[in-house]
Amino acid sequence: MSVLFIVLPIALVLAGTAVWGFVWMVRSGQCDDLDTPASRVLVDDDR
Repeated sequence: MSVLFIVLPIALVLAGTAVWGFVWMVRSGQCDDLDTPASRVLVDDDR
């Protein structure tokens, strides 16, 4: 039972960090363009 007093706060901190990271990622626009990075591999930049 005493393990819950250690594991539960750690789990809540990790979950809160994951939610904060996801919100930051969406607000900064990192999920806006998902097609261009995949097609960028096909374009040859050497001239």
